[in-house]
Amino acid sequence: MPSSRLPGFYKKKPLQRRKIVADITDISEQEEHNFDATALSVERADVMVENVIGTFGLPLAVAVNLRCNDSDILVPMVVEEPSVVAAISNTAKLVRQAGGFKAPSSESIMIGQIQLMDVAFPKKTITKLEQSKERLQQAAKNLSTNIIGRGGGVRSFSFRHVCYDEPGESPTHMIVVQFSMDCVDAMGANIINTVAEGLAPLVEEITDEKVGLRILSNYATKRLAKSTCRIPVGLLSTGDLKGEEVASRIANSYKFAYADPWRAATHNKGIMNGIDAVAIATGNDWRAIEAGAHAWASRSGQYRSLSKWYLEEGELVGEMELPIQVGTVGGSIRNHPQVRANLKILGNPRARKLAEVMVTVGLAQNLGAIKALSTEGIQRGHMRMHARNIALLAGAKQSEISPLVDRICHRGDFSVSCASQELAILRSKT
Repeated sequence: MPSSRLPGFYKKKPLQRRKIVADITDISEQEEHNFDATALSVERADVMVENVIGTFGLPLAVAVNLRCNDSDILVPMVVEEPSVVAAISNTAKLVRQAGGFKAPSSESIMIGQIQLMDVAFPKKTITKLEQSKERLQQAAKNLSTNIIGRGGGVRSFSFRHVCYDEPGESPTHMIVVQFSMDCVDAMGANIINTVAEGLAPLVEEITDEKVGLRILSNYATKRLAKSTCRIPVGLLSTGDLKGEEVASRIANSYKFAYADPWRAATHNKGIMNGIDAVAIATGNDWRAIEAGAHAWASRSGQYRSLSKWYLEEGELVGEMELPIQVGTVGGSIRNHPQVRANLKILGNPRARKLAEVMVTVGLAQNLGAIKALSTEGIQRGHMRMHARNIALLAGAKQSEISPLVDRICHRGDFSVSCASQELAILRSKT
């Protein structure tokens, strides 16, 4: 792919940006129309979910400048919050000067669970299951021939004793039959649930116990993606602050998020601003990714920062690893024309590569946010973007937005009434 470094991209008009992206990614003139809000018809939407009455649009943007695993990448993002795409693009521009991001990932292993309820003799039940692993493995194989044909399938079984022990309530002992499946390029929910439900009668036969829930886990601890970057501190200089000071402040902000759950919640929300926007753009289940990420942030027993930033040998080092459960085949990915177009922008990646892009976008967004918080504060850039919305509410035409935003920011009053006053003055001078 040609370079994702696109100077002045943000200054272009939307159709000009679209043309640049189409030229870079070999999107056809016909496919360009898939970027329009009308690309998803009501008729097609009616097939995807129930009770459809229409479709709902959000801004579709492209983050530029990203370099990951020695490749340039344009990243489609669906997000309504101002400054997210700008933060990622600016951070990516900074990090590419230091060689870009590195992002390894594990296999696309998802976890399925079959619950046995009210088990009187947990150890005895687990022994029965251990002795029947081969039967379970063969049954799972028979239930998943399609995914096996694509190189996936059930890889292992394990059995866990879980106790419900809420204070004031009677304890309840359960056994969880847990299996791991390589879902290849699928997110995996449908095949995992099919196998779990298909295995339930055999599990009951083996154990003489009653099965309860049969479903996947969204805590995908075996489907991890990691992103890292190393930035010479000299590249971080800003305003009157030297790079060493900026790097030290960024590292300190991480320590705050690690130590304090109240800060960690906001810190991690910023990370998910980036990850969720890519998930939505590529037709993936952002709610499942959110659930897994926040559970991962709590794995030590306290909710902590998903990312880590520290100083090492004159460099600011950033790293983040978390579960990323995504697919590039099936479901809405096949049915939604905008999703297909967005995946083409990304180069039609396999699921693992998409996960690597997403965790990198999350780390880039995190760096952009905490760098701003640690130096000038978050509001200056954010409020300038917000002023664009205020200008529209005041009735500004497209050609009036930029000069009106300048006037609003100069006054520091981001109310609609202020915008209306400044718009009247602006028009009186033309």
